[in-house]
Amino acid sequence: MKLNSTYRRLWSLAVGVLLTLPYLGSQAQEKRTLSLKEAISLSIQNSKELKLSQTKIDAALSSVKEAKNAQLPEASVSGSYMRINEPNIYGPLLGGSSSGSGGSSFPKINSLGYAMANVSIPVFAGFMIQSQKESAKYLAEAARLDAVKDREAVIQNTINAYSNLYKAQQAVALVKENLRQQEQRVTDFTNLEKNGLVARNDLLKVQLQQSNVDVSLLEAESNLKIASITMDLLLGIPESTDLEAVADTYDQGVVANSKGVAEWEQLAMTNRTDNAALQAREKAATAGVKAAKGNYYPSVAITGGYVALDVPKALGVTNAVNAGIGVKYNVASLWKNSVKVDDAKIQLAQVRVNEEMLQDNIHISINKAYQDYLVNQKKIDMYQKAIDQAEENYKIVKNKQENNLATTTDLLEADVANIQAKLNYAFAKADAMVAYSKLLETAGVLNETGTEGTTTTGTTTTTGK
Repeated sequence: MKLNSTYRRLWSLAVGVLLTLPYLGSQAQEKRTLSLKEAISLSIQNSKELKLSQTKIDAALSSVKEAKNAQLPEASVSGSYMRINEPNIYGPLLGGSSSGSGGSSFPKINSLGYAMANVSIPVFAGFMIQSQKESAKYLAEAARLDAVKDREAVIQNTINAYSNLYKAQQAVALVKENLRQQEQRVTDFTNLEKNGLVARNDLLKVQLQQSNVDVSLLEAESNLKIASITMDLLLGIPESTDLEAVADTYDQGVVANSKGVAEWEQLAMTNRTDNAALQAREKAATAGVKAAKGNYYPSVAITGGYVALDVPKALGVTNAVNAGIGVKYNVASLWKNSVKVDDAKIQLAQVRVNEEMLQDNIHISINKAYQDYLVNQKKIDMYQKAIDQAEENYKIVKNKQENNLATTTDLLEADVANIQAKLNYAFAKADAMVAYSKLLETAGVLNETGTEGTTTTGTTTTTGK
């Protein structure tokens, strides 16, 4: 009996484990290798910033439709039916007698109804309608250009995040490699110490170095985890996805560009969508000034209407059609509207000042991005030489240490310098790509592949001040 009970328990445990395995598998992290191009595509597809930009475009287009609707005819229909008491009706047409007198033959009235229809077609509104249409159109264009700028920012953020993921991976790989070397060194020194060939103090030094590398590996793996989660959120994919950057993404390096800083600055003036957006906003503000001045003029409209009236047992009116021209002028606008005009002019002046500030910002940012690009290009060559120097130095120090001409501390320092040189080189390749893409973004020519392209701004000419 006890044996059967034991078998039943083992069978229940096995079934439970089998049922749990699929669930555990579903909770395991999914590993995915992602290229930079795929990362950019996903970030654009799932970006919350770009979705918000689209809502701003939709709102601006809705304002354009609203402005166009102002030139459409206004039409209204009204009607009423009323129950009333028996009124006293008198007048010259009735011979001066009251309908309430006993000798009157006027019918008794206890209800009435009427219906009206009116149509008004604007003909002239002091240029306000046309100006408001122009303003809305330019603001919609500015919203579209802002969305293009936001798109470039999303691409650049993705390139930055991908670079951080790559650098974190390289750090983990290099530290793991160094840890294997430290473990082998500890093994070698342990054997040498047993045979009395090295001091106990030297063994402790290499063991301490191994412990330090263990800590460095923990930190590197933590940084990699954070970089992967950041990338997951940026791309709009589950946080459980363990992303891996393509190892040779930065091996080809950045293609050398012969443009000088002046050419990059001119390129920015032509292609920067925020510059074009401000130009569109200046045109919208100019149209706003015209619209404000429109209140000084009268408004003219063609009007028409239809009236029907029914007073049971007394009166009926049908086919009462009217048409004409209506003119409206607010005399108070002569002394009140100047405030609105001044406000519109102030808004225009603010836009123009923003344009001037942007010109200065473009000049500064282009120069900074260009210098960063040059520096990071040079760093690659410098760190490549540093690797060669660090490896040669490590070989020399290791040979000296084996011949008791250098201390264990010298050997460990040479080893640290060697691994640091390799890290610097790996990071420099990624930083050079980021610096180049930042230069492209600053010039307004960063496309979805992370390379140079032409941005359609819609307005590239500089507006005179």
